[in-house]
Amino acid sequence: MSVLVPSSPELKTPSGSPDTTAGNESYRTASFSYIALYINRKAVSYVMLGPSYNHAMETPATFILVGIPGLPSSHVWLAVSLSITYVAALLGNSLIVTVIWTDSALQEPMYHLLCVLAAVDMAMASSVVPTMVSIFSSGHSSISFTACFTQMYFVHAATAMETGLLLAMAFDRYVAVCKPLHHKRILTPRVLWGMSVTIAVRAITFMTPLSWMVSQLPFCGSNVVLHSYCEHMAVATLACADPRPSCLYSLIGSSIIVGSDVAFIAASYILILQAVFRLSSKNAQLKALGTCGSHVGVMALYYLPGMASIHVAWLGTHAVPLHTQVLLADLYLIIPPTLNPIIYGLKTNQLRKRTWSLLMRCLLEHSNLGL
Repeated sequence: MSVLVPSSPELKTPSGSPDTTAGNESYRTASFSYIALYINRKAVSYVMLGPSYNHAMETPATFILVGIPGLPSSHVWLAVSLSITYVAALLGNSLIVTVIWTDSALQEPMYHLLCVLAAVDMAMASSVVPTMVSIFSSGHSSISFTACFTQMYFVHAATAMETGLLLAMAFDRYVAVCKPLHHKRILTPRVLWGMSVTIAVRAITFMTPLSWMVSQLPFCGSNVVLHSYCEHMAVATLACADPRPSCLYSLIGSSIIVGSDVAFIAASYILILQAVFRLSSKNAQLKALGTCGSHVGVMALYYLPGMASIHVAWLGTHAVPLHTQVLLADLYLIIPPTLNPIIYGLKTNQLRKRTWSLLMRCLLEHSNLGL
């Protein structure tokens, strides 16, 4: 991977000697169009771009996360917005898990899968949002080498688990609508446990080789990650060696996982719609469509931003600005965990009633303690 840093007007370092490592405006380009960029010198300080930045011969102890390149003026309101959405995501998903876990009436397969989805959502948001808020609010953007790869592993493993859970939920809806008399016999607690373990094993099997491939790359040059978290391609393209094997593995693996899941989900809902429109009762049709509608909404929230993020990354910065790519990737990780509990809370009648009952009980107990 070739890295070019053009000459720039001479600057003075604090010691008074000429500094040829940075100019008023610096940029670097790489063979992967994903990291072509324009870095404003105000966004990356002299300390970041000193001699150790350009000529380090060992693996860096830390990486520097830029945040959203080109939008430093928006970092404050981004920090506030992310903080609000993160708190909402934690509260909403915690409430979902608590209600399902404590209510014996919510022990159907759909609620079991929803509980696991809420837990994965919280893990996915918690792996990146605190880092983002720290960057946007205080400018503290350094992350250790080990922490960076740990974050990368958990982020991508969580996304792989989420798509598997959405497939399992689509299968549950298919059985519930098309084979209602056999629903509990087919989706037993043992089967649900097996599905959950299989989804987790698939995510681990996919991510372990990818993380190993990237961690084995030599990072002897720049340690500035042009992203707000340790996204795989943003880190891999900093390596001195050719990052294409890991990038191809990621592209092929994610295409197989997401492509097969989407195909099976689409097939499930085609069969569901056929069965729904054969129902004689209009009320039964509306009930089935309403239940499935919440699932479709969650899937759209997950797949549409994700597919958009992947495609614009491969188009490169000549087609889509880098800050747009980073924003899409950030929204892909924070919007679904925030909105999933709202969608299910509004669309699932039984869950809505149980949640409201739990909240009222907690408020009454709190008011009684105050008295």
